[in-house]
Amino acid sequence: MGMAASQARFLGLTARKSNVEYEGQQINQQRTTLANQSANYYNDLLGMSVPTPPSVDSYTKTVYTFNDGALTNTITTLIAQQNGLYTLSYLSQYEDEFTPVSASTSVVNKDGNNFFVGSVQLRKIGDNITDDFIKNDPYLSTLSDEQLDKLKEEEAAYKTLLDEKYGENDWMIRYVQNSSTGIWSPYFYKMSDLTGAGVVTDGNGNITSAISCYTMGSSTKTNEIKGIEDCRIEKDSTGRFINISIPDENGKYITYSLTTSTVTDQDAYEDAMNQYEYDKFLYDQAIQEINAQIEIVQAQDKNLELRLKQLDTEQDAISTEMDAVQKVIEKNTESSFKTFG
Repeated sequence: MGMAASQARFLGLTARKSNVEYEGQQINQQRTTLANQSANYYNDLLGMSVPTPPSVDSYTKTVYTFNDGALTNTITTLIAQQNGLYTLSYLSQYEDEFTPVSASTSVVNKDGNNFFVGSVQLRKIGDNITDDFIKNDPYLSTLSDEQLDKLKEEEAAYKTLLDEKYGENDWMIRYVQNSSTGIWSPYFYKMSDLTGAGVVTDGNGNITSAISCYTMGSSTKTNEIKGIEDCRIEKDSTGRFINISIPDENGKYITYSLTTSTVTDQDAYEDAMNQYEYDKFLYDQAIQEINAQIEIVQAQDKNLELRLKQLDTEQDAISTEMDAVQKVIEKNTESSFKTFG
């Protein structure tokens, strides 16, 4: 290789070496950026709060109750006063054995202005009971005149109870016999349900929708008693309440035994569990998304690392070749000096 060719080759190798070094610097800078991204993703992972399932204990509380005759009383608050006595509030519950309750819905048929359930015609409470109606009704036909008069009084009382509980209305009635006991029970229907805009009828005007029905039954009634002051509490050795003494209107104390039980607010617990499941879903989804981004960054870094190794190999080869060309140049230079020496 001549002097000019050697020098040209050496310059070309020098330029290539500079390009390789520059590309290596760019790759290192990209890898630094990827490392920062990866660190940010890991910091995001460390900063995430792991959802924890709710504990049943958090929704379970100790409940104290005491009985007063037929009343079951559940203590809602018991606030200590400065004099060692307590201010008491409680819920008093009892079973009302004679109150309107919802019954199964009925399919009611219409014939002109009359309404029927099966073959039994409904009758408006308060209307006069005609002889024809008595004759065709399976229950009314069994009653004497005196019993019919008493029935009218009963039905007036029924209407008062129905109006108080479900709103004032015209009420229709029929009686159904219990096949086991033989007892006849009243069943009631709101006139507004039978004639209202929401009633579904067929082409002949007959009602095809089920109509709400009511009867007489039992239900739990609740009354809240609040702020009874100067109550006394007796505790056992564990600190649990065992007796409560409540002053009456004359200041005389009446003592009741307390029953202890634990009650879990199941609805609140299930709501909390549903929220936990939702939060866990979001957490798992966020983890998956971050891990996917980390995998992408790692794959990109791996490719850059491989390219950097290729550049290192190429740079070593260029350096080796530059050393060889440098020796050729030196040899050519030495020969030239000897020629002209």
